[in-house]
Amino acid sequence: MPLLQVILLAIVQGITEFLPVSSTAHLILVPWLFGWEDQGLTFDIALHAGTLLAVLIYFARTWWELLRDGLRGTLETVGLRQKDESVRPNFRLLLILIAATIPAGVAGLFLESYAESIFRSPLLIAGQLVLISFVMWAADRRPVQQKETRDVSLKDGLVVGLAQAVAIIPGTSRAGITISAGLFRGLTREAAARFSFLLATPIIGGAMLKKTYDVWQQGLPPGANPVDYALGFVIAGLVGYGAITFLLKYLQRKTLKIFVAYRMVLGGIIVAVEIYRISG
Repeated sequence: MPLLQVILLAIVQGITEFLPVSSTAHLILVPWLFGWEDQGLTFDIALHAGTLLAVLIYFARTWWELLRDGLRGTLETVGLRQKDESVRPNFRLLLILIAATIPAGVAGLFLESYAESIFRSPLLIAGQLVLISFVMWAADRRPVQQKETRDVSLKDGLVVGLAQAVAIIPGTSRAGITISAGLFRGLTREAAARFSFLLATPIIGGAMLKKTYDVWQQGLPPGANPVDYALGFVIAGLVGYGAITFLLKYLQRKTLKIFVAYRMVLGGIIVAVEIYRISG
């Protein structure tokens, strides 16, 4: 794979994984627009691994507290530890995250073959970009809500989790649809983004581990260069960390309007280019 393609795709992944514009769509569309050979899902997973590391580092303290209190809460539940009310909020949030992860996990198991084939159609991506733009626009127009991450209920989590399952279709954007679902459930924009990032962590990790196992069984695709994978991983991680920082600060003051507009324009461009190619 050309060095320029590796670097550009890694930067695109790092920026778009956490912004509500669909990273998978961009990883498909960039080589499509430049006339490059599709890099394939295996390289995409390497880039997702980089952004997974970014979100793990950014939320390291949060995950440490969730897992620590999750263990303490479990020990309390089975009677091996004295009850401590300070443990309950994180224990409860961890259980909600686990439950909310299940829909996307099931969708990934049953629809993975489609994600690697027919779901990578430019016109389908364009349709999803536009469709979810309307969802984001509607969610963004709701009155400002006050729910923070600690206030997320099981029902809130399951609604966001079901929304995340739809993100297997390129063009949807995991961040876009889950943040929108959070807004519909009354979370503040920043809280919706935080919950979205936390919820994305296990599903990205699970997809990465599964694909790593597949690669271990079958080997890398013909002609694959491990250096490309390593470089893409590092660049995507560094850029992804910056994207998380940017979006959380941005949503403290701004709305999703700019992302809605970007998705609409991009969807229109894709349709126009595809029509031109077909007619040509």
